Amino acid sequence: MPHLKLTKLELQILEALWQKGPCSVREILETFPERGRPAYTTVQTTVYRLERKTALRCVKRISNANIFEAAITRDEAQRHQVRELVGLLGGKPKLVMAHLIETGELTLEDVREAEEMLQRHRKKEKRR
Repeated sequence: MPHLKLTKLELQILEALWQKGPCSVREILETFPERGRPAYTTVQTTVYRLERKTALRCVKRISNANIFEAAITRDEAQRHQVRELVGLLGGKPKLVMAHLIETGELTLEDVREAEEMLQRHRKKEKRR
């Protein structure tokens, strides 16, 4: 998954699969709110695009409906999206952190959790 760029719609489709498990295109479509729901063909095209990107896969066929499941985890997708964002900012995670601090979206608890994660990461690196 080196260059897996995901659009908002692709992420919404994956979210439906992560929540519901294997689904047909129709079942995925039904997870969208009625107001603003994309067309069936839009979801279908996006599903097949995600299949080509190997983000989901067809697991079975029932009559003329393909059943799809996510081939990547939510965590993998989120990590990739964060890497994409940091890459867009010149590889400088400090810019993201500064924005989160300035907007009040980064709490002291978040900072504590990040420190704990850094300590665990350092311990892993020392063992290598």
